[in-house]
Amino acid sequence: MTRVLAARERSAASAGPERGATLRHSARDHSGRIAIRDFSFWYGATRALHDVTLDIAPHAITAFIGPSGCGKSTLLRSINRLNALIPGTRHTGAIELDDQDVYAGGSDVVTLRQRVGLVFQRSNPFPRSIYENVAFGPRINGMARHGELDEIVETSLRRAALWDEVRDRLRQSALTLSGGQQQRLCIARALANDPEVLLLDEPASALDPMSTQRIEELLHELKHELTVVIVTHNLQQAARVSDATAFFYLGALVEAGPTGELFTHPREPRTEAYVTGRFG
Repeated sequence: MTRVLAARERSAASAGPERGATLRHSARDHSGRIAIRDFSFWYGATRALHDVTLDIAPHAITAFIGPSGCGKSTLLRSINRLNALIPGTRHTGAIELDDQDVYAGGSDVVTLRQRVGLVFQRSNPFPRSIYENVAFGPRINGMARHGELDEIVETSLRRAALWDEVRDRLRQSALTLSGGQQQRLCIARALANDPEVLLLDEPASALDPMSTQRIEELLHELKHELTVVIVTHNLQQAARVSDATAFFYLGALVEAGPTGELFTHPREPRTEAYVTGRFG
C-alpha cells in the first residue's frame, strides 16, 4: 500500500496545487468512518428505506443482513451515490464519510467513488487484459504516470491475493480467469484507486466454497487497511467475517451491534426469529 500512496503523491504533485492537495488529503487524513443519519430512500413512489441511523466503524467489517427486498443493497449503494444514477429516485437524511455529507451540494462524485469502492454480486471484469482492468481507474483518474502503473497493478493484485496466480499472464484477457479469480480481480480493480471504504454486495453468492473461503480470508486482511461493508444473505458468512452486523427488515434497521452479541443475544424478537431461521 505504501507504494500506491507514493505513486499517488508523485502524480498529485505534478497535477498542480489544487489537485495535489485533494489527493494527499484523501490518502492520509481520512479514516473511512461512516455515519448514516435518518436516511430514507425512494424509488419513485416506493419507499425502500425508512429513517436509518447507523454508525459504521472504520477498519472493521460490518455486515448487512436481512431477507430479500429489505433495503440492504439500497443502503450499500447509497453510500457511494450509485443509486442516484437511477431516474426518479430521491432521499432524505444524510450519509457522512469522515464528517462530510456525501450528498452535499458541490460534492465531487468522482472523488467519492475513488474513496468508496464497490464490488457487485457477480464479477464484472472489463473485456480487456488483467493488467488493463486494474490499471483502468488510476489511468483515467490521473493518479499515476505510465511508469508507475506497473507498481500500482502489482500492489493491487497482491492486496487482492491474486498476484501469484496471474503474474505470468497479465496481458491475457480477464475473461479467461475462473469465477473466483474474476471476483478477486474486481476487488483489485477497486483497490487500485486506493479507497478508504470497500463495499461488497453479495460478493461470494455465485462462487464455490473454496473461492468463497479465499474472499473471506482476503476481507480479514483488508479490514486492517479499509472500512469494509458487506451485504450477505448467508448468515454463517456474516458470523464468520464481520465485526458488527446490522439487521434490516422491510426497509427499516431493526438492530445493529457486535456480531457475536447480535447472533447469540439479540435484543429484538424479529432479529432472533431471523437469525434462528424462523423466517427469511
